[in-house]
Amino acid sequence: MRPVAVIRFSRSEGPGRFGEWLDAQRLPWTLVALDRGDPVPSDAEAWSGIGMMGGPMGANDPTPWRDPLAALVRDAVDARVPLIGHCLGGQVMARALGGTVARAPVVEIGWLDVEATADPAATDWFDGERRMSVFQWHYDAFTLPPGATRVLANAHNANQGYVLDDRHVGFQCHVEMTRELVTTWCDMAPDELPATSSGARQSRADILRDLETRVRSLNALADRIYARWSRRLKH
Repeated sequence: MRPVAVIRFSRSEGPGRFGEWLDAQRLPWTLVALDRGDPVPSDAEAWSGIGMMGGPMGANDPTPWRDPLAALVRDAVDARVPLIGHCLGGQVMARALGGTVARAPVVEIGWLDVEATADPAATDWFDGERRMSVFQWHYDAFTLPPGATRVLANAHNANQGYVLDDRHVGFQCHVEMTRELVTTWCDMAPDELPATSSGARQSRADILRDLETRVRSLNALADRIYARWSRRLKH
């Protein structure tokens, strides 16, 4: 089987639960670390699927990888190679496929709820679950690319997740979080966290409260999403 390409934009935002799940399923994968200068793959069909993680930069920033990665995304859609994007990865997908990325109406940081839409695709991808607690840390947001179906939303930012062609899925939120990722981000960016939680931004104390329980619940959700996504992997 061809490996899954896991594209990392930042050393601090690695594969997390996505990598753990691939390992547990004995699915081969290769890390493409753009942060250390790895080149963007040129051929989508060399992979069974392509996963893109999060990152602190913006999808519109003039990074060396922005345009080659957009071309890879479009190539993958044309070749029907499944894509999954987490936060920045979801924004990169949306932008490459005709959506836009701009400052989010509301900055979201911490454990926040999202809701599945009434579309049948949402029922399928989330096993009928309606309300889910996910992790958020973003300043930008995307519009849906043409042909995509919104499957997740919340009151702060309407586009939290979308599906395209029943095989590609992009998220504004983070479903890949592990305990290590959560604590690392809090340690790396303390100035971005309010002293007291308000609105859609949580304090460090509230983010870390009941962390084991929250991560365990999120991991279970992520596992279901990854299992659904993996049905379309190209062998």
